[in-house]
Amino acid sequence: MATRGKFIVFEGTDGSGKSTQMRLLGEYLSAKGVPVYTTHEPTNSPFGELLHDCMGRRIETSEHAIAALFAADRLDHIQNPESGMLKKLEAGCTVLCDRYYFSSLAYNGGFVPLEWVEELNRPAMELLRPDLVVFLDVTPEESMKRVGRRGETERYETLEKQMKIRNKFFEVFEKYRGVENIAVIKSEEDKARTQENIRRAADALFARK
Repeated sequence: MATRGKFIVFEGTDGSGKSTQMRLLGEYLSAKGVPVYTTHEPTNSPFGELLHDCMGRRIETSEHAIAALFAADRLDHIQNPESGMLKKLEAGCTVLCDRYYFSSLAYNGGFVPLEWVEELNRPAMELLRPDLVVFLDVTPEESMKRVGRRGETERYETLEKQMKIRNKFFEVFEKYRGVENIAVIKSEEDKARTQENIRRAADALFARK
């Protein structure tokens, strides 16, 4: 039987560099002989495709509906019999995921009651907690500057919303202190330096018995 893989989640506000840094960590771990599976939320499932349309404002709906869609997409992401994260972990892969339930708590929980979003995500928390949460921190101003380079913005990409979301991330991190393994890492313009700090946190995780 394969040794269960590690589950590492990347979180952050928009433009924080999660996708790039997750890819770099995947390359680092693969070079060390660790089987790696990378994934993201929203997923590319039918649930996730709906969410992509909501994020891009092609579908207008309420914050409550979006929170519920994220919770449904997440449960399928965990339990899908063909491509679910639990299946990958049990096969021995280390799973790297761009966004997970802390994004719901911070993004949705910034605009509807946090306790309600927590209840929606309780099943996911009970099924699969991350071994490590890497939070890439940037100021809201820097976040919007990076987002602006893309040339288009999505549902949550205003300075006011990014400020609220970043504050909510730190609020929920404090609430889950001692329950979750969270590494807050400054997302610097020097991507290599940011990656060094991420690798240090990942190495510490793999060194645990």
